[in-house]
Amino acid sequence: MAGPKKSVIIVSYSSTQSFLSSSSWTQILQTLHSQLPLRNIHWKSASRPSIRTIHELDVSLVNLDTIRDEHTSQIPTTLLERPLLNIYVITCENNDLEAYRATVKKQIKEWHATVSSRKNQEWLILHVVRADTRVQSGAFFTLKGSVLDKVRADFNIDKRERCVQLVWSTGTNNPAAWAEFLNKLRDGVLSAFESAVIQREEDVRRSEGQRQMPGWNFCTFFILKESLATSFEGMTLYDDALVVYEELEISFYQVLKEKNLSWFGTLITPSPTDDSAPLLSISKKTYKDLILANNISVFDFRIYVLSRQCELLAKAGRLTEVCKKVGVFLSAFGRRLREIESEIPPLFVESWIYSSALSAVEQCDTWSSSVDLDAKRPAFNAGKAELLELARNQLDMLGIETRFLPCKPPFSSALLVPIPENLQPKSTESISNTQLSTALKDQDAFYDLYILTTNRAIDLYAKSGRRKFALKLHGSLAALDLHRGRLDTALATYNSLPAHYAPHSWTSLEAVMLARALETHETARKPKDREWIHVLLAFFKTYAESGGEELLLPEESKVTYVSRLMSALETAVSNLDTDLSHPDHPALKVQVSSDASLDESRDGSYVEVTVHNHLPCPIPISEVSILLAGRDLERFRFTSVNESLAPGKSKLKLFCPIPCYGSFLLDSSEIRMRRLLLQSSHRRTGHNAKNTRYAVKDNNLLVRIPRDLLAFDVRLRQPPLVALGAPPSLLVVITTGRNAVLTTSFNLSAASVTFDCQGVTSTTRITLPDSTSDRISLRDLPEDKEIELLIPHSDVSSFHSIKVVIEVDYITVSEPLITRSLRLTRVINTTLPVSVNVEDFFRGKRLFSKFIVSTSSHQHVRISNARLEPPDTESSGLKILACSSSNRGIITVTPVQPAQFLFQINSNGPVREALSLDITYRMLREEVEFVVEEAVERAIVENPSWKMHRIPLVSKLIQMLEMDASWVEIYGISGELHIPQSPASDDALREPIEIVQKALRSHKHPETSTGPWHDIKIPVDVPIMNIVAAAQIRITQRDSALYAGQPIPATLTVHSSFHWGTSANDRERQYVMQYDVEEMVKEWLVSGKKRGTFIATDDGTFTVPLTLVALHHGEFTLPKVTINALPLADVVTMGSMAIPNTETYQVHGAEKILISPRGGRSTFVLGMGST
Repeated sequence: MAGPKKSVIIVSYSSTQSFLSSSSWTQILQTLHSQLPLRNIHWKSASRPSIRTIHELDVSLVNLDTIRDEHTSQIPTTLLERPLLNIYVITCENNDLEAYRATVKKQIKEWHATVSSRKNQEWLILHVVRADTRVQSGAFFTLKGSVLDKVRADFNIDKRERCVQLVWSTGTNNPAAWAEFLNKLRDGVLSAFESAVIQREEDVRRSEGQRQMPGWNFCTFFILKESLATSFEGMTLYDDALVVYEELEISFYQVLKEKNLSWFGTLITPSPTDDSAPLLSISKKTYKDLILANNISVFDFRIYVLSRQCELLAKAGRLTEVCKKVGVFLSAFGRRLREIESEIPPLFVESWIYSSALSAVEQCDTWSSSVDLDAKRPAFNAGKAELLELARNQLDMLGIETRFLPCKPPFSSALLVPIPENLQPKSTESISNTQLSTALKDQDAFYDLYILTTNRAIDLYAKSGRRKFALKLHGSLAALDLHRGRLDTALATYNSLPAHYAPHSWTSLEAVMLARALETHETARKPKDREWIHVLLAFFKTYAESGGEELLLPEESKVTYVSRLMSALETAVSNLDTDLSHPDHPALKVQVSSDASLDESRDGSYVEVTVHNHLPCPIPISEVSILLAGRDLERFRFTSVNESLAPGKSKLKLFCPIPCYGSFLLDSSEIRMRRLLLQSSHRRTGHNAKNTRYAVKDNNLLVRIPRDLLAFDVRLRQPPLVALGAPPSLLVVITTGRNAVLTTSFNLSAASVTFDCQGVTSTTRITLPDSTSDRISLRDLPEDKEIELLIPHSDVSSFHSIKVVIEVDYITVSEPLITRSLRLTRVINTTLPVSVNVEDFFRGKRLFSKFIVSTSSHQHVRISNARLEPPDTESSGLKILACSSSNRGIITVTPVQPAQFLFQINSNGPVREALSLDITYRMLREEVEFVVEEAVERAIVENPSWKMHRIPLVSKLIQMLEMDASWVEIYGISGELHIPQSPASDDALREPIEIVQKALRSHKHPETSTGPWHDIKIPVDVPIMNIVAAAQIRITQRDSALYAGQPIPATLTVHSSFHWGTSANDRERQYVMQYDVEEMVKEWLVSGKKRGTFIATDDGTFTVPLTLVALHHGEFTLPKVTINALPLADVVTMGSMAIPNTETYQVHGAEKILISPRGGRSTFVLGMGST
């Protein structure tokens, strides 16, 4: 069938025969045709709520004389078969009133009498005038009027404008000249059409109202109402036409409901080609004649209505709805025909649906060539694909019927009822579709047709974006390959399809494809290799995610089927050469407890794990393990050996032999089944975690492991003696805890630091075996033992602290087959806990050095002694005396209270070798820990049963002291240690803690300090001073009172010494010195040589007289004297003359002079100026 035909309305024209045969009319008619079709017509009907827009309407201009005026037919037809508008053309001049009265008016009356008698037709008079003879109607001085005015006066009797003038000039095609006429043309057509529709709708209502009366005929009613639809179709009002057919369908269903089919023939009277005729063709049968004859079958009637609806939808550009409507009709009416399958030819239904679906697709393709689909193209392709799949389903049924296909899924899914195996195949002779008939007689031809139809549907599904349906059809092709014995091709298809289903969570389809792949693999007798294992694991994944509820499994029970597959999997993975890893399988979910527990009898800890088995059968496994991640590269694996995991939840305890403590992130879990490793990563974020129905919320889980105080441990401390300038070293403390260690070895590493493992020494009396350059080994260490090793390392003076990584391996006597490996990270400060500042004071041949010791952290430092030691070599005459009492006791240095130590140095000459400041100290924390440990040891002596609780008891007491610092002040004064917090009543250490607390409250500082101390040796250089000057201002008159304003004689004496110069030869030198007496303008007036130079010699004295005048009374200090050395002319340093360094001290600096107020009268004479 061709594409939808364009509708045309009829408009008649009439005039005098001479004018219609003239060339002028021919030109006018051609020009009028060029202005058509009519566009953008808006129809506002009184019977419809909204305005209808007709975008384009073709008009056929017909001579009125050619229209046959026959009697009205009894068969209702379209309203457009008669003219909707009649036009009469007059051509007399506009001012030729005589000619109008004589002939034209009579001609118009005769024409008007003819057309006005016709129902539902409008009329229009067109006055054609030449442009050069046009006279404006109603001009000011025109008294007689124009022909147009006369025509309007004579014929516009209903006050409706039906006369229009056309100004015509030969050879012009001006749209503006035709505007008024085209508007009248639109109005006339719409007016006539509306009146015709109103009358026809009234006829339909009248007929429908007579439905219950005798003699009423549905077929006649159908033809009557259908004429409305064809009329709307002619006016391109396709939606209104579709509404009419929908109402007719409803009326037909009402007739079916009433079971009143007397106006129809049988349900179906199949003709030989009905099963293959084009479904949407209305010309293949004389449907209207059959309807009028009241013997049309329901089958033909339904097809006719469907064809008309689809044709209207195609004209409206709604091709997608055509496909859907055809698909619904074929499925629904096909089921109705199967109810009377015994009354129709064999396989008629399947052949009819197959042929109809394919013909509908071809017809839609034909219609689509004239329709702009654009964005609707994917939906249109999907609709065609559904029709092709419907046709393919008929091939499934026909293939099963002819035994070309097996009666099992996916082929049997199209069957409404199963076909018994012993049933004889139906004859295919009645099938009129040549292609289908040939295919049903030749198996290979049938398979080719099956594949061709399926691939067409797949292609259209792919173009429409409906991948799920395309992939499902791919599966049916794989099933066909499997049935035909093409196992490799079928297996390749089945293996590739699940990857396309998984991202869209099409679990049922994915499971079916995987099950088919497993069955095909088994049928092909292929080895169960790694590829087969991956397919089986993917099948278990779909089972676990859906719980097996939506899976189309074989007939045997799900438990038996899955158990058989699991047994095959165990055998297959046992035969693998290497391990096979599979990530994040949902069949097994591991949930980890957030709190671990210690094994009190050995090093290590337990973590409780719940494993969820989502399969209905036990899973044979050999090991379950989890991996915890800590700081840096810390990783700890907990394992448990098992044989099987039952369905549901299984609780396991996993053990890690390595002592660790703190909070750790759950990194991954692993379940081993022979050579198969089912691994799961638990370090996920919310957006990439799989949303399965059995998802466990364990992402970023923290597992807390308590500290085992009796476990093997390695710590770092600063060495007991730190000598600045000497090679540095580090103290490594190894604690065996509960373990008798058979062997242990460790190495240390730090960024930019080198450790000398071969230079290690022990502070405890143990035998050190041979060590390599980077590893230290020890053997046979007893339990509860601390071993201290001193390890030299490279210079770290540029670092405040270093982070040392310790890698330790140790084997205990109780478990010689287990090697425990620790990777510990320790941070140790390389800076000293105290800082030292020094101030030097020169006094002739004596030097006083004051050392200020401060803490470099927030901790308190206890200093037992500070000594300034001379160099090891003998220095003649060097004596160092401490200026404080030897019984000073222990000094506590706090962040706000430094300690000061003063030493006097006497020598016979300059000191060139460095002295050594030795400080003996310990941190307050270390002292308190020692006191607590001693108290615990004494308590254990009295109660030996507490020995096993020694380390936890000490740790608990130290923890209680850390919580409150109120004990610090009392301890510093009296030595009493008041532990601020009492233990909980249910604590196992309650009684030992109470005993130790009581003992510590009575503790006193011992007279002789005990416990460990640290020593610091700091080299101290004796400063060089070329000149030491002692300046003194001495009042010569000291026996009488001194008064303000009184001249007071004084002497300035400067004594110089070169004792602390660079060498002993400096004593023979002379220096030019400059002195300057301080100006004290508020207290003293200095008179005399208060500024000058002098020659300084070793042990020489310079004297100069001064006079002092006190400016007011009071007690004053004497002015200070500044003494500087002038540059040396014979010594040049860095391009300039050298200046000897000088220190001056004021001998009179502590003296004060009492000035008394002066009594008496003073007379002043003031000049008043001349009068």
